[in-house]
Amino acid sequence: MNQVILLKQRPVGKPTLNDFTFTNAAIPVPPDGNVLLKTLFVSVDPYLRGRMNNSRSYIPSFETGKPIQSGIIARVIDSKHEGLKKGDVVSGMLEWKEYQVSDGKGLVKVDEKVSPLSTYLGILGMTGMTAYLGLTEIGMPKAGETIVVSGAAGAVGTIVGQIGKIMGCTVVGITGTDEKAEQLRLKFKFDKAINYKTSPDLKEAIRVACPAGVDIYFDNVGGEISDAVLANINKFARLPVCGAISLYNATETPLGPRLQPILLTKSATMRGFIVGDFSAKFPTVIKQLAEWLKEGKLTYSETVVEGFENIPQAFIDLFDGKNEGKMIVKI
Repeated sequence: MNQVILLKQRPVGKPTLNDFTFTNAAIPVPPDGNVLLKTLFVSVDPYLRGRMNNSRSYIPSFETGKPIQSGIIARVIDSKHEGLKKGDVVSGMLEWKEYQVSDGKGLVKVDEKVSPLSTYLGILGMTGMTAYLGLTEIGMPKAGETIVVSGAAGAVGTIVGQIGKIMGCTVVGITGTDEKAEQLRLKFKFDKAINYKTSPDLKEAIRVACPAGVDIYFDNVGGEISDAVLANINKFARLPVCGAISLYNATETPLGPRLQPILLTKSATMRGFIVGDFSAKFPTVIKQLAEWLKEGKLTYSETVVEGFENIPQAFIDLFDGKNEGKMIVKI
């Protein structure tokens, strides 16, 4: 049979396993012009939490009683599509199903001989492109500047820091454990790392770690961590806003510092972005990331959970910081 994961109900606050339900369906037969796909790897990402709300956003909300979608690597096991053959491996935005039919639109062939398949959901996929494009298009780093990255031990954060180093910047990461802070320094070559959970005064810890101030703040988390970074920005600072995981499960809108006086007096630019805003640049970016990866200038970290039945729990674990780097489920 073919297992499928549905959104049972819209979460209130942090998602629980009760918000998901499993069902079984027959393995479909692809009609002409379609392929049958078998899921190999599933990406779970914080932004999926926003799609579980019934609210207007840059992408449609998930419907209750319907399958959830995310980035997936799948193998073609039956094809009636002239551009795809049996055995091909593809990446695309697909449903949480063990088997599914696709008309091929939005699917991209990937080569497991070039790089491990999981990397096409991470450093050579949307994650890597988000890091590269957010930093370069909005952050516009210059050699000698200081970059601070929140959520630095996460999938995007680790790549942002490494790209910053390649571009000649000083990079400071903010994370939630001493172990992750050490990994940022040793594996990902961050200049400094701060454990926000053990820093009694985070604003002061950032000031000490960034004696020349903060030129670029790559924001993955929002909330009080971002408030502390904003207190340390330089004039003409650039602030790419990639995510706000600290606020995704909030049931009320929290009150924080008023940003306008800070942005005004610092002549700073804060800009939210969706990686799809820069889709025309995807091929060039993937090529650059692949070159850096091959040359050893980039590395990556993955947390791989095994088993289709564990997809919901892996997603929930993101909000407790249980992942190091990209969280992926292997089927």
